[in-house]
Amino acid sequence: MTVKPSCPVTHEASAELVRALRDAVPYVREHAGKVFVVTFGGEALEDEAAFEALVQDLVLLADLGIRLVLVPGARPQIDRRLAQAGVERHFHQGLRITNEETLGLICEAVGALQFELLSWLSARLGITSGTGLTTRVLTGNFVTARPIGVIEGVDLGHTGCVRRVDVAAVREALSGGSVVVQSNLGYSPTGELFNLRAEDVAVAMAVSLGADKLIFLTDPVDNLPSEVTLAEVRELLQAPDLTDEFRMHLRSAAEACERGVSRVHIVDREADGSLLVELFTRDGCGTLVSAEPYERIRLATLDDIGGIVSLIEPLEISGVLVRRSREQLELEIDRFMVIERDGDIIGCAALYPYPQARTGELACLVIHPDYRNGGRAGRLLTHMEAWARKLDLTSIFVLSTQTTHWFKERGFIPESLDRLPVERQALYNIQRNSKIFRKRL
Repeated sequence: MTVKPSCPVTHEASAELVRALRDAVPYVREHAGKVFVVTFGGEALEDEAAFEALVQDLVLLADLGIRLVLVPGARPQIDRRLAQAGVERHFHQGLRITNEETLGLICEAVGALQFELLSWLSARLGITSGTGLTTRVLTGNFVTARPIGVIEGVDLGHTGCVRRVDVAAVREALSGGSVVVQSNLGYSPTGELFNLRAEDVAVAMAVSLGADKLIFLTDPVDNLPSEVTLAEVRELLQAPDLTDEFRMHLRSAAEACERGVSRVHIVDREADGSLLVELFTRDGCGTLVSAEPYERIRLATLDDIGGIVSLIEPLEISGVLVRRSREQLELEIDRFMVIERDGDIIGCAALYPYPQARTGELACLVIHPDYRNGGRAGRLLTHMEAWARKLDLTSIFVLSTQTTHWFKERGFIPESLDRLPVERQALYNIQRNSKIFRKRL
């Protein structure tokens, strides 16, 4: 008889792994195929062990189907190369003055960094694929630049700014499965070379590509809020204890939001796995910068009843939802949360708590047909789960006749009627034969 070896993993570790996977899978699905622009300063390459871990995480994102554009900075590498050559640094308004003498040295520093990054990525991609192929890392002349010119009488020389991004070429590379790496060097149509700020390149890339996320990996700053609006960014910039790097990234994040990038993340590059935690967990670990919400999830008010009725009425007629009168909605409006888009209600859900049983019923989760397949139902579910936790509930359950697989894919498991609160069992409609699912919080 074969004896099964004992498993060294503890029950607690197993439970933690299962919970982590259940929490992460919805985000894996949501992020697959999306374009993320990730930028980080040259300081990230200074700690070899930390950078190796970061590269592993970036490759994991690519393996999960995320289309990555990486924009590395090179400030410390450039400063070091200039110092080695005995060339003094000069700045004006925070911009490096790039003359003919320094341009060649800057190219050397950026080229060496680019080579090192490509080597790291190629090696790691080859290991994960098992093929040894390194063609999935691609760099090129994707950025057309122009000189900044003369500011306050100071000629910045070959310091430039982004003129345009070759969107078609970048998209072609991404659609072929490549990780795109863009340096902070750009060329003019006449062949002149310009030194650009990596932050500006990243913002231009994200805006031009319509990226789903722009991510700044920066030095850690304590006690930052998990989410800030543009108005709050301007206030935060006044804080005296911000590092120059973080302040620059914060300004760039605000600019990106103003130019149409809906989500900008600022993440501590020094914490192992911070990028994965930010992208694949409910609470994240960084700071999300967003414009004043054009679309937001909030608690419902009596003024929203008309919008809720228009959402749920077609599903009530078809038998998917139990009928609710307008009067009933008025009495239960404090149980509802809605998605508001430019004044219109395009989504709703309700939570009916059973405090003694420390559980709650999720009901009426509906998204307008014109706005489905955009991840809104998942985001609304996340808000409802957070609401349930605030009420000190340990689980939520749902009764469904036609959307059972959607809930199963998000961590709900089948439940029997006799496990529901007694008062809810009494209201169960046998003729509807609804399936019951529960999710632990």
